[in-house]
Amino acid sequence: MADPTLPPVRSAADEDRTVAARKKMVAGLETAGHLLPGPVRDAFLALRREVLMPQAYVRRSAPDETPPRWDLLDWSISADREELLGLLYGGDSVLVQHEGEPILGRVPGPRSDGSMTAMSSTVGMTVGLLHRLGLRPGQRVLDIGTGAGVTAAVACTVAGDAGVVTVDRDPHVTAAARERLAALGHRPLAVTGDGHDGWHPQAQYDRIFVSYAVTRVPPAWPEQLAAGGLALASLATSSPSWPGLAVITRTATGLVEARLEAVKLGHRLGDRGKQIFLNARFRERIAAGDDSSTHTTRTSPPADEARGMWLALDHLHAGLVRNWAADDLVLGAPACGSWITARPDGTGGWTVTACGPRDIWQEIQDTAARWQNAGSPSSYRLHLEPDGTQWVSAGTGPAELIWPLPAAPEQQAHPTQGPPRTEGSKPMTTTPPTTPRTGGCQCGKIQFAVAGDPDYPHTCSCPHCQRLSGAPMMSWVSFPLDGLTWHGGSEPTWHYTWPDSRRGFCPACGSQLCALDDGATSIAVTLSALGNPPDLVPVNQSFRETAVPWLPQVPDTRHHPDR
Repeated sequence: MADPTLPPVRSAADEDRTVAARKKMVAGLETAGHLLPGPVRDAFLALRREVLMPQAYVRRSAPDETPPRWDLLDWSISADREELLGLLYGGDSVLVQHEGEPILGRVPGPRSDGSMTAMSSTVGMTVGLLHRLGLRPGQRVLDIGTGAGVTAAVACTVAGDAGVVTVDRDPHVTAAARERLAALGHRPLAVTGDGHDGWHPQAQYDRIFVSYAVTRVPPAWPEQLAAGGLALASLATSSPSWPGLAVITRTATGLVEARLEAVKLGHRLGDRGKQIFLNARFRERIAAGDDSSTHTTRTSPPADEARGMWLALDHLHAGLVRNWAADDLVLGAPACGSWITARPDGTGGWTVTACGPRDIWQEIQDTAARWQNAGSPSSYRLHLEPDGTQWVSAGTGPAELIWPLPAAPEQQAHPTQGPPRTEGSKPMTTTPPTTPRTGGCQCGKIQFAVAGDPDYPHTCSCPHCQRLSGAPMMSWVSFPLDGLTWHGGSEPTWHYTWPDSRRGFCPACGSQLCALDDGATSIAVTLSALGNPPDLVPVNQSFRETAVPWLPQVPDTRHHPDR
């Protein structure tokens, strides 16, 4: 018995409408400059998307309405076909799975609440990346993140089925793609697995295409590239506003080289990442402008086309999201509620309205100045070190612009000593930092990285710490002072709270971040500023005699000689 989710035998009229829709989509991609003559164009012109996606979801609720509502359309239902044809060939992303459900054999109809867990990406972005991939007959291709199987189908058409592997973490996605690709006459190796691991049994690959964004490059991807190979993957933070494209190659001699390009469009973060956004209530607060301040300036914000600057801002001052639907520049920081708008005032100046603890306008201007000093790059060097450290840089010497990528979870438990580094106006070495830990304050204005071996994680219940924190105790860990980097040009405000010891606070939100004794070669950082990493467990409690009696004390598992 035929699978009811596969398209039924169609009439000549249905076929004509489908062919016309496919040709119109391709023509629109050509007009927009996304699609160029060549094998990718030919593959898309021949690709029957209704076979790969005989069912798809259309949202019926408003963008901010809860719970969200969708209808699952089905190609076999004549009343659904016209709307589904528009979804499949309209160029936008196509939603194909709700809440991890089995895809084969579904009953069409309404769905409510939950979220979409698989989709086919926007066609314009997909064809642009496939063009860059440079597919050719006979290549070995790894497609990571199968989705609806569009990329795998194009790879099979151009390179041939025998060398194509497509991997997805969801067995339901894999099963549906395998069956529907076969209905098109393609039989790649479709497997279920963790895309971060690639697919080692078939390595080495000439091309690797990743259909979701990551915050750092999994080491398996460059390792599984063949000599002369190319891998493309979106690299992003928790913000969806300013994506980057990691372009990774392996030379004929086996050397891995990589760069990070600022791009207009990118894939969404995979299941390991959580994206931030501006919800309806936050947008309403911005529109109302309550508790805000306004000033005018002759300094304009960087142009939207200065994507390299916005990419740097996203990494150096994390937590910002842009409302692209607004006519003017509108940015918000959901974590602390800060926001900013900037609009032309009609005289050549700008009216800037801001609210919240973060000075977002100053963050933009500081980053723009550093970006310009580094040569206004649109592409950055992406360093993938053998020890797992990953970092990004542009420019040289005092003007170098640099930031680390997040460490892998397994690296955070095993930090290594890093070389001295400074940022901002001070000279900066191009020696890579080694597995830095990152942290910051509550509002995000102050961010830092520390490299080196952590020393003596402990709690302290001395009266000094109690009064400064307003809490029964504080938790600390020390790092080499020369392994500390303040990001984005912002440093704490320092206060001497003891004759020869000062503490660093965020001037915006008041978070206490660190303590530094005069003449010391190490700096104490609060565990809370580091996000309370699970591998840094306090080994002792200082000043037990002044501890509150209603909290259990930390066992002394490694007494420090100076305590």
